[in-house]
Amino acid sequence: MDYSELEAEILRLIVGATEGSVRAFGEETVTRLVRPELLRGAAEDELTDEARAALTTACANVLTISAAELHDELATIYDGILVDDGLDLGVLTVISALAHWQSYLEQNRRGEVYELAIRSIEDIDQEVSADLDDFLATPEMAAEYERIRRLLAPDAK
Repeated sequence: MDYSELEAEILRLIVGATEGSVRAFGEETVTRLVRPELLRGAAEDELTDEARAALTTACANVLTISAAELHDELATIYDGILVDDGLDLGVLTVISALAHWQSYLEQNRRGEVYELAIRSIEDIDQEVSADLDDFLATPEMAAEYERIRRLLAPDAK
């Protein structure tokens, strides 16, 4: 399966999933994408202390924080970014996941959950460098695709 086919299949799964499956998938995926190890590569001079604290709070409470509270934490994070470019990739992944989750919580749009799925695929790709022509060739990428299918289409065999 090439990358564009994978994107299309993930979109199809999200569109066809029940609301409960979408929510469960979103919760599991955002939790995976805000894991502490993704923040370990952040340099001290990339974020203010306030932004670091907001990022830590948002990650620790991602499943219990309200959309409004998450919006406020994200505003603090954005205001506290000290670099114009070159922000650590792990930090970018976490901030992006938090932003998509906040938008999903606020607007209940499945497109935001699709974006979380794509960030999750990209996160695995950073670890294993998947082949664009056979994106599921590595065991890690195949396992991530199976996780996505299992959560979004529980009846899929």
